[in-house]
Amino acid sequence: MSETKVYDKLVRDRIPEIIAGENLKANCEILDDEAYGTALFRKFFEEAEEYRAAGSPEQAVEELADIVEVIMATVRHLGVSPEEFERIRLAKRAERGGFERRILLKSVEGESRANTP
Repeated sequence: MSETKVYDKLVRDRIPEIIAGENLKANCEILDDEAYGTALFRKFFEEAEEYRAAGSPEQAVEELADIVEVIMATVRHLGVSPEEFERIRLAKRAERGGFERRILLKSVEGESRANTP
């Protein structure tokens, strides 16, 4: 008897051929732009949860690689080249810094004219 497992999620491009190589049948559809954007958004959070649940540094790095792949697909979907995205990322880093110093902002006192964080 044949068993069907439902996934209903965005997968990497070669997954259907990998499934076929295991003598299984993958039922897939190609998403339109709006559905693709929504699926990428959901995939980001799926991968972030897998990163949070990783049981070892090696697994964590694998999940981070998946997150970066989803981010780059999203960037291209938004019509931005990877090079332009990197330029934007570096400009923001130059202006506001990175996260290496591990600073946790607890609060800000006084009146402010700008929303800094």
